Amino acid sequence: MTALDDDTLTTQGATLAGSGRILLIACGALAHEVLAVKRQNNWDHLDLQCLPANLHLYPDKITEAVAVCVEKHRADYEAIHVLYADCGTGGQLLETCNELGVEMMPGPHCYSFFEGNDVFLGRIDTEFTAFYLTDFLVRQFDAFVWRPMGLDRHPELRDMYFGNYTKLVYQAQTNDPALDAKAEDCARRLGLAYERRFTGYGDLVTAMAIAAADQ
Repeated sequence: MTALDDDTLTTQGATLAGSGRILLIACGALAHEVLAVKRQNNWDHLDLQCLPANLHLYPDKITEAVAVCVEKHRADYEAIHVLYADCGTGGQLLETCNELGVEMMPGPHCYSFFEGNDVFLGRIDTEFTAFYLTDFLVRQFDAFVWRPMGLDRHPELRDMYFGNYTKLVYQAQTNDPALDAKAEDCARRLGLAYERRFTGYGDLVTAMAIAAADQ
């Protein structure tokens, strides 16, 4: 389950067009991070609408879900920004966002924008055998990796799925010893070498700053 389900807005009371309020439509996997950045910068005019994080298990459904959410809330906000990267939609999400006239966060996926898109692209030739986890995926490893891949029922499938990977890279958004320990255990369970890399919030901050200034 996600921290914030669809149709849950992190604001109190109704919002009206012309009020200067901005809506952020985000993956539920980013809820904690988006709210943390919002608090750190006192961007009180930003409201957050999260779609279910498990849409990432069905990337062909992301574009339609975002489009429905934009149309549902468009009349109530000065502007809408989409805090998804491409996320496996094959360019469809960007095309739809352009058609709807809403801004979308650049990058192929959250592993890239947390690291910083330029930095991530600079590593791509040497890290094609890396498996990435973020804070959210470490917390939800069983729900989003282990069980959906059937490894709880068929552990013998591990090497078939992960035999071509060499290491697990934990992109840490926060400094949390408990998450560090859990991420290292995830690497052990997958039979991979472990690397922790503190990224903070990366280009998510840039995307939210652009949204915050869109008044």
